[in-house]
Amino acid sequence: MPLSPDPALCRALAADLRDAGFTADALRTAWGGSADAAISRGLRGPAERALACRTDALAVLARFFVLGLVQPATTLTDALPRTTVAGLVALDLAAAEEGGIVAPRALIRPQEFVDAAGDMQWWIASDLDEAALGGPLPEGHVLGVGGASLTLAGLQLPGHVGRVLDVGTGCGIQALRARRDADHVVATDISSRALFFTELNAALNGVDGIEVRHGSLFAPVAGERFDRVVSNPPFVITPRAAGVPAYEYRDGGLVGDALVARFVGGVGGHLAPGGVAQLLGNWEYREGQDGLDRVRQWVAASDIPLDAWVVEREMLDPLEYAELWIRDGGTTPGSPAFASLVAAWLDDFAARGVTAVGFGYVLLRRPTAGAPTLARYERLVQAVPAPLGPHLQAALSAHDRLQPLDDAGLAASVLVVAGDVTEARHHLPGAEAPSVVELRQGGGFGRTLEVDPALAGLVGACDGDLPVGVLIDAIAELLEVDAGALREDLLPRVRELLFTGFLAFA
Repeated sequence: MPLSPDPALCRALAADLRDAGFTADALRTAWGGSADAAISRGLRGPAERALACRTDALAVLARFFVLGLVQPATTLTDALPRTTVAGLVALDLAAAEEGGIVAPRALIRPQEFVDAAGDMQWWIASDLDEAALGGPLPEGHVLGVGGASLTLAGLQLPGHVGRVLDVGTGCGIQALRARRDADHVVATDISSRALFFTELNAALNGVDGIEVRHGSLFAPVAGERFDRVVSNPPFVITPRAAGVPAYEYRDGGLVGDALVARFVGGVGGHLAPGGVAQLLGNWEYREGQDGLDRVRQWVAASDIPLDAWVVEREMLDPLEYAELWIRDGGTTPGSPAFASLVAAWLDDFAARGVTAVGFGYVLLRRPTAGAPTLARYERLVQAVPAPLGPHLQAALSAHDRLQPLDDAGLAASVLVVAGDVTEARHHLPGAEAPSVVELRQGGGFGRTLEVDPALAGLVGACDGDLPVGVLIDAIAELLEVDAGALREDLLPRVRELLFTGFLAFA
């Protein structure tokens, strides 16, 4: 593999892909929605059959770059007149074989993405997957864009910043996303092959300002600070045992959840004041110790005090976790190799008293001055709309605005109910008054809150006209309760509704 991709060849390949109409919509149209969904499950047969009689450039490139199938050199040359087969070989994307056949050495897939700036589509190159290889992945595999990659990209906070660090960049999807808002991005990885793909993908998509550096965690950026740090690190908990593959893209080479702990403990020193780090991670539940409490301890141990917002999205028992990641590596369930790997994972968890593994989102922020003021650790397992970045940014802004406000200041504030909030009332048969009142959030984390009539009435009255305190006094008079006591009850909950996005400052 060359150290860096040839920029001229990358421009030629991009032009050929563009001329062929090599887009996600065109591919879905070519082989149909069912076949498109099957590809994400590792089944390429339906798509291959749909293209069987086609020799146009889109079909040839779809078979070669998306399905990972060998193609005749003549048809591939026709589909890539600027790049040519020789150019693909020079980019290490193909290998010429006997009989005029060309084999792919990488995949290139169109990847759609939506953020606050609008719709985007990139071409993302990565290593051949299990379907193309016909077996388990090699340990140095560079992963393409998966669900976790898109989740983290959607979590990135919007807004212009100077410098962003992408730790463990892989194929570079986070670096590309960050560059949408940043003047400069530094992308690091322990894999030279991953850095090659990051440079290739930046060049294919005409994105400059991404600098790649080789090394582990924060070693390549010693002494440097950034406005944002983003990472989809190799957080998968992998047994340190003979015969267990250690995939670079998902295994950091440490025991248990130590890699995420090390990231959390070390990132503060690389954040500028006000800087934010966002990552995905796993954390272990051990006998007598909650997983979120472990993360809380990692944050507390940081040399730089940090604000923290940690959201656990799922929790798996040891067997579920083992099966998930063994399948991810391409080992066939039911095979002797699969059973052996399951045993290794379960032995590892048992040795350390691990009862479950949590997965979620971690947001850390270095205060601009003073001590941290945000320490929020919660479990939210419901499906959420995407992207979440704007919601996270709004929540942080609300938190910062609330900090200097005492209860009198909050009572004097004028609020509005968010446009995505609806109310549901549940009545027992024949009852006039509702037994349950719920506020439901259409955006953000899609929270549902059960509220009492007083809070429901307050939220309904927040229309940007009267201050909160005046509204509470009116509700107290209506309910015939003490206004001071009602303020003490409602104002802390109003703070929560402002943070979570049910309410906003007018």
